[in-house]
Amino acid sequence: MNDPGVEPVSPEAPELTGRVMMNQSWRDLTFLHWAVDPDRVAHLMPPGVRPDTLDGVTYVGLIPFRMVGAGIARGPGIPWLGSFLETNVRLYSVDDTGRRGIVFLSLDADRAAVVVGARVAFGLPYRWARMRYGVSGDVHSYDASLRHPGRSAESHVVIRAGARRQSTELDEFLSARWGLHVHWWGRTLFVPNRHEVWPVHDAEVLVLNDELVASVGLPGLTSRPPDHVAFSPGVRTHFAFPRSAIAS
Repeated sequence: MNDPGVEPVSPEAPELTGRVMMNQSWRDLTFLHWAVDPDRVAHLMPPGVRPDTLDGVTYVGLIPFRMVGAGIARGPGIPWLGSFLETNVRLYSVDDTGRRGIVFLSLDADRAAVVVGARVAFGLPYRWARMRYGVSGDVHSYDASLRHPGRSAESHVVIRAGARRQSTELDEFLSARWGLHVHWWGRTLFVPNRHEVWPVHDAEVLVLNDELVASVGLPGLTSRPPDHVAFSPGVRTHFAFPRSAIAS
């Protein structure tokens, strides 16, 4: 049953209010999720934000994909810098105002300038990594290895994408997120976004060897099969400028 103080889950994005800050395309995404007790991850949430739950559990996500054509405001993609590989580890959140979102525990990318810029400008936990993506027919492979001194973590994921499916309740709970929560300069912020409805496909995990989830303080999860697996060819999204996530 939904909490009456929390916005409903809807695959249709609300209108994006305010000026557009950036636009980008997310392509060839694999969604891997593990169900966990919300108490296990509550301490990783920013102030004013708590784990969002479905049927009493929340989820930890490992999401490798291609970032393509990221641009400023509604402008064209920035050459070279706007396209890169990324793998993020994330949680699912709801704030004091009832807005559902995502909390990133890590965002690993193979563009050092993007890593530095996103950390400085937005406080997002980007990390520099060596990364590789390959596709052969319906088989997609993703590799990541952290470059950070003193941090050693690698990830190797191979999946076979299947036919498009009708989104399940869990698909929508995990993918219909219209913003992110981040704690930056002493404030918890909500950064809204908007994109078309996710096209969700069946997917089969062929190989999963991951240390990125453990590297952000959640050991042992990826040693068991994920509770949710999906693939998507992707969407184009627009982000508005941040706003407060704390009810006044």
